[in-house]
Amino acid sequence: MNKLLVTLIAAFFAVGALAQAAAPAAPAAAPAVAAKPMDAKADAKKAKADKAAADKQAKADAKKAKADKAAADKQAKADAKKAKADKAAADKAAAKK
Repeated sequence: MNKLLVTLIAAFFAVGALAQAAAPAAPAAAPAVAAKPMDAKADAKKAKADKAAADKQAKADAKKAKADKAAADKQAKADAKKAKADKAAADKAAAKK
């Protein structure tokens, strides 16, 4: 029983370490002062495009984090199932002796 508890606790720590969300990428640096000033309409259009790109990147990052978490959960479940099977096999072997 103690071996099972130790295995499960170790698995939870491993899953916790793997499930950490990746740090968001640093935003692109603003370009140096433009050679000629843009008018207000162009500035608004550029700001809208930048916001859309940032939103798209945030959505992609969230989707990747969700997929990583699902993969880690699946791995943890498989590890727990394997530990349970290993324990059952060990108990069966011990019972035969």
